[in-house]
Amino acid sequence: MLADTQTPPADDLIRDTTTNAFRQDVIAESMKQPVLVDLWAPWCGPCKQLTPVIEKAVKAAGGKVKLVKMNIDEHPQVAGQLGIQSIPAVYAFQGGQPVDGFMGALPESQVKAFIERLVGPVGPGETETMLAEAASLAEEGDVAGAAEIYAAVLSGEPDNAVALAALVKLHVVLKDFEGARRFLDMVPPAKASHPDVAGARAALDLAESAASLGDLGDLERRVAADADDHQARFDLALGLNARDRRDQAAEHLLAIVKRDRTWNDDGARKELVKLFEAWGPMDPASIAGRKRLSSLLFA
Repeated sequence: MLADTQTPPADDLIRDTTTNAFRQDVIAESMKQPVLVDLWAPWCGPCKQLTPVIEKAVKAAGGKVKLVKMNIDEHPQVAGQLGIQSIPAVYAFQGGQPVDGFMGALPESQVKAFIERLVGPVGPGETETMLAEAASLAEEGDVAGAAEIYAAVLSGEPDNAVALAALVKLHVVLKDFEGARRFLDMVPPAKASHPDVAGARAALDLAESAASLGDLGDLERRVAADADDHQARFDLALGLNARDRRDQAAEHLLAIVKRDRTWNDDGARKELVKLFEAWGPMDPASIAGRKRLSSLLFA
């Protein structure tokens, strides 16, 4: 059989979906190629900015990715299950599972880069190279070196959301919550919903919440004595995350979701979504946790 080298027509690449059609349009289709789900509403100004940008990028990808749009005013269920806090929000589904995502009206270059993470590599520019180098230094524990590079990026791009968010996280690691808050306050309002900023904000909130928990031994004993002590399990998850034991933190929150989804107004799932934001969409713990959460929600 000859390979089809022609780009599919636009109406095959881009469509609107409903709650009932979501499983076929997204879950099933993502078994063949990545599917982007654009969650929007008619009243959302940034959604109107993003729509032509993302449609152009999907068409340019030549059939390697599809776009499915969902009006959350008419179909709120999926957005609720995914823990959407603001729109526009875009999730990439692959192999039947959400694997990546972003929020806000990103510029064309960032949308293109997002798609290329799914379907192929792209050569980085100077800023991207600097950010990658800084991230590598931070991963190695060289906080000062990373901070210096991020500061250099900000000297040329004062509103660079990636650099500002990274500096927030560096200060969280140092437990300098006041310093982290200062950098968070430097983010311009237009970029407040940038995924890196959302992750940094979540990381700071989680760290501040966990700071008062102290030793985890008592919480572990309470959970061992009563598997339905959801508050103890919830607090234990916060403490484990603060100690960078991410998989274990996710495990405890997933256990609450499985045992009692309604506990604390769906608090365990909401906290799990916040963890995913803080860790980043491509962190192994986020990917594994989202797959398990999706299995619970869409079973």
